[in-house]
Amino acid sequence: MPHKHAVAILFGIIIGVLAGAVIGWIGGTPVHAVAWIGTVFLNALQMLVIPLVLAAVISGVLSAGDIRHFGTVGGWTVAYYLVTTGIAVFIGLVMVNLVQPGVGVDMAGATEVPETIAGGEGAGATDFINAVLPPNLVAAAAETKLLPLIVFALAFGVALVAVGEPGRPVAQFFTGFNEAIMKLVIWLMYMAPLGILGLVAGRLGEAGGGDALIQQVSAVGWHVVTVVAGLALHFLVLFVILRLVTGRGLQYLVTMLRAVLTALATASSSGTLPLTMEGVRENRVGASARRIVLPLGATVNMDGTALYEACAVLFIAQAYGLDLTLAQQGIVFVTATLAAIGAAGIPEAGLVTMVIVLNAVGLPLEGIGLLLAVDWLLDRFRTATNVWGDAVGAAVVDNFLQRQGGKAPLG
Repeated sequence: MPHKHAVAILFGIIIGVLAGAVIGWIGGTPVHAVAWIGTVFLNALQMLVIPLVLAAVISGVLSAGDIRHFGTVGGWTVAYYLVTTGIAVFIGLVMVNLVQPGVGVDMAGATEVPETIAGGEGAGATDFINAVLPPNLVAAAAETKLLPLIVFALAFGVALVAVGEPGRPVAQFFTGFNEAIMKLVIWLMYMAPLGILGLVAGRLGEAGGGDALIQQVSAVGWHVVTVVAGLALHFLVLFVILRLVTGRGLQYLVTMLRAVLTALATASSSGTLPLTMEGVRENRVGASARRIVLPLGATVNMDGTALYEACAVLFIAQAYGLDLTLAQQGIVFVTATLAAIGAAGIPEAGLVTMVIVLNAVGLPLEGIGLLLAVDWLLDRFRTATNVWGDAVGAAVVDNFLQRQGGKAPLG
């Protein structure tokens, strides 16, 4: 995309976010009528996700060339996810211990287990494996379950590399298909400012406008402050990692703001994936890194979610007047880190993983009811952090590959 067009779209998205917030804040419930504009935009983005994931992952494996090089990409990707998710959980735990947001909270909302998580208590390894390897790939695609598609695309790409010359026409097809999908993404970006305005204004309208939002936030205000401050700190930590490891800096962040702000408006990592991939490509990250790291990241790299869950679990403990020991907080650290990474194949992933963490330290599930009123708002901030973490991950993994002499093509 020409630089001047990219800058214009970025400013348009910023104006869309601000205008949507003002309109939704002042207009209140009637403004929800404009939500259809955002829904059209979000549907158009999500329509591209499935073909983009298949084409990007398959062509990403092919761009690696050597299967051993593909294994290197995977190894660095998993290492990055574990380290940054662990950092996010640690930041969440420190913030909650410092601020103590749950002390003195009104417990009126913690009377019963929310319907959205009822029955999620038993989710385990078997559910995860069944979700990753479903019997019907088409049905998984219809439900936008990305992890099974990624697993298939990775295996299919490796198979194309293994068969050699007979697979070349198929490889060329997916490479060209990926370029065509990215062109559609560029065209769709011109609609982003208006779509994001509709999403933000519509969601604030649904919440009842500014007065209703203030009422919702005030009930657990310190929890909101703690989570947002923690996410902001982790966002900065990721920027420092980007700078120290790759030498990239503000220009990389500015280019990625279109995707980050879209994530803030949509609360969907997978829905934002097309814009994330275009932004990383404009930042000239190698093909094998971005095409493998980003689809996986949109599915399993949940830094913001992991930080939020650590904050939420300790908030619930404080609200009940329970003082978790250092050992119990260590369990929260390990469980939240692993649960966030393993959440991709579990239905209602964010809430179910919180159930897993609460069960690990013996806290009542009813406590989640305290958080539901503001969960939609915090979801947007943690999704934006997730997307930024994915973008940084692509640059970090690409840097490691280049240092090892495995530089991938930029196309």
